[in-house]
Amino acid sequence: MERRGTAAGGDVCMCQTVFPAHANHRGELSAGELLKWMDVTACLAAEKHAGVSCVTASMDDIEFEEAARVGQVITIKAKVNRAFKTSMEVGITVTVQDVLTNVEKMVSVAYATYVAKPVGNEKIELEPVKVLSKEDHLEHTLATERRKIRLGYEQVFQNLMQESNKEGEYYTFEEKDAVFADLTHVQSIELVLPPHANHHGNTFGGQIMAWMETVASISASRLCHSYPVLKAVNMFKFWGPSVVGDRLVFNAIVNNTFQNSVEVGVRVEAHNCEDWIKDQARHINSAFLIFIAVNDKGEQLTFPRIKPATKDGVRRYHAAIARSRIRLARKCMMPAKEVKSDPWERSNQAYMSYSNIAALTQLAAKSGWDITSTLDGIKIWTHEKGDVLSLKVEMQVKVPSQRAFLLLSDFTLRQQWDKHFLTCEVLQAVTEDEKIYYVTSPPVTGHKSKDFVILVSQRQPSKPSEPYTIAVKSVTLTSMPPSSEYCRSEILCAGFQIFSDSNSSCTVCYFNQVTSGVMPYLAANLTGSSNSIEDTALECIKFLELKGNEY
Repeated sequence: MERRGTAAGGDVCMCQTVFPAHANHRGELSAGELLKWMDVTACLAAEKHAGVSCVTASMDDIEFEEAARVGQVITIKAKVNRAFKTSMEVGITVTVQDVLTNVEKMVSVAYATYVAKPVGNEKIELEPVKVLSKEDHLEHTLATERRKIRLGYEQVFQNLMQESNKEGEYYTFEEKDAVFADLTHVQSIELVLPPHANHHGNTFGGQIMAWMETVASISASRLCHSYPVLKAVNMFKFWGPSVVGDRLVFNAIVNNTFQNSVEVGVRVEAHNCEDWIKDQARHINSAFLIFIAVNDKGEQLTFPRIKPATKDGVRRYHAAIARSRIRLARKCMMPAKEVKSDPWERSNQAYMSYSNIAALTQLAAKSGWDITSTLDGIKIWTHEKGDVLSLKVEMQVKVPSQRAFLLLSDFTLRQQWDKHFLTCEVLQAVTEDEKIYYVTSPPVTGHKSKDFVILVSQRQPSKPSEPYTIAVKSVTLTSMPPSSEYCRSEILCAGFQIFSDSNSSCTVCYFNQVTSGVMPYLAANLTGSSNSIEDTALECIKFLELKGNEY
């Protein structure tokens, strides 16, 4: 097996002026054209790192926040965040700049996966990406979490489909003004020519995306009788390659509508000359595109409801609802997200866990921490932004990092060293790495006792230089509503990062992001009238060193 790669990571920037040939009838950059540019730039970054040809394997959800107009300048930056043996995650950032005002706006942030193409029969193992900055380290860490989301996507989707199928048994599709879905069906055929392909003759993934956007836009327009605007592309995979000379058949149809948006599904099949005669197709891709429509005043239009006419149409109808719920879960990763026990909420746990780990990782990576205290090997930093106060406590502990991780990740042991935990019980063992706890804390002078329902997510490092992570945030359980006995409080973001210093010692960093009223003792301590934080940290060190040596 040959190891390939620069180890420094691919980093590519492309600037392009938007000309009329790139624009639609509104003078805005065509979404299909932008998708092509994004794919080419990201592929260059992947190949710069790998040192061999790469192909697009998948794209995560892509959302478009801003439109670029003729005369403006598009800047696309792509960088390999992490390499996984033969595949890489490439982060893509798109901005638009007005050359007259010099104002720059964000268009999109996306993540794509590229696979290194073997040379002959030889297997390729990519070099790890060399992390050079705090920003690189943050993306490098979160890339692992995003990969888990990708790998678990199909299971999440199937869980939601099972639930939708049960609901669908009682759904009759009798909306009065509903439009038959078949009326939105559009088919288009494209011949892959050399300009559409790379130097190996494989069709560019971005070119396929552009063709998909065109046919999907026509499908959506048949429903809204206006010019639809692409707002998002759902996560999708390339199931197989196509090459120069292939005939690509695109079939698009509206799957479902959601008041002000519509989902259009596009299936792509490839035929070579021989397959074309025999009508034997290769399914190479399916994607789902989300459109809105606006009137002359820029106001969003309402789409009519869709009425599926076939069994497959009903399946697509429910599948669109499932994907919509997944998108909502990703966008609405709020600290107090509700958790239930049905298949949808169990599936949603994957995104909540990612949000939990990501929030703590981003908090730890912030710059501008101010040190406020150094006492007995304990350092305390604070970080203020608006009404949010973040706390960081660093402790040197004489136990191996793995033992510290095992002890700190079990929150039922927290009462043994943290006086702010009165009781703690496990409500749900969601997965091996996620648990939901119910915690009560003693009253502070002038305040009622508080209680919390928290999700605790834990991660072990994938390589020695990375920390053990224990992330904490509040969630809502319908089975555990607020009571009059306690004041229900919320943890925005908290947890531990544990770094290994040697075989017998580690550095434990505790983080907590709070707003006014969550922890009055914290505010008091920062003014010097209490030693609560130092006392708690000392108790934590004693607990770890005592219990850690018992293992």
